[in-house]
Amino acid sequence: MTQQSIPHLGIVGSGAIARGLATVAADRGLAVTLCARSDASAARAAERLPASVRVGCGQAALGGCGFVVEAIMEDLGAKSALLGTLDRVVDPQAVLATTTSSLSVAVLAHASGRPDRFAALHVFNPVQRMELVEVAYPAEATEATRASTLELSAALGKTAVEVPDAPGFVVNRLLFPYLFAAVELLEETGMTPEAVDRCMTLGARHPLGPLAVLDLVGLDVAVAIGEAIGHPAPPRIQAMITAGRLGRKSGKGFH
Repeated sequence: MTQQSIPHLGIVGSGAIARGLATVAADRGLAVTLCARSDASAARAAERLPASVRVGCGQAALGGCGFVVEAIMEDLGAKSALLGTLDRVVDPQAVLATTTSSLSVAVLAHASGRPDRFAALHVFNPVQRMELVEVAYPAEATEATRASTLELSAALGKTAVEVPDAPGFVVNRLLFPYLFAAVELLEETGMTPEAVDRCMTLGARHPLGPLAVLDLVGLDVAVAIGEAIGHPAPPRIQAMITAGRLGRKSGKGFH
């Protein structure tokens, strides 16, 4: 496979996942267009992206892309509405994809209007460092769609693992009960976040402790994922969100 066989990549969103995906793609020689929500968001994103990435806020710029990835907030209504809009903007033969980590791929695929050319491409934060991408498809996805998704994953330098269309896929379904258990342990024992994380980094050889992972993911995102997989977040997380402590993106969380 060559870089030339990968279609122009379009990305909709300007958050950490969208920027990380655009950066990795550009660094590996792919043509990339990123569409942000507003001129201000586009300007902020452009400052943090390679110069080769085309950045703007007009979806018409995505018309020539052969593979377009939605990478906005983890909200079913917002994602569904955006995908429906993209179906009317991008090339009819293009593949649409979502970076959802917990929502139904089948529902999003039908919202896109092209379930035969739809895939979930769940990359992990930070995208530049994480090797895995979980890929999932609706039942209607064609073999060409599946092949294109795997080719793009390889071009991004990722290892793709096909997972079932189930809430949380594999990683989040197993990970978040563990993360929430660490929060409950804080409440039960009075340990500090630093001590809990140190136990898991040194004792289990995890690169990050569970509370640092929650800070990285974002506590609001963690709540949404917990709800989706049927494992609600502990009350302490809800209280922290109310206090504006969302993790790294707000500058304050468990750490």
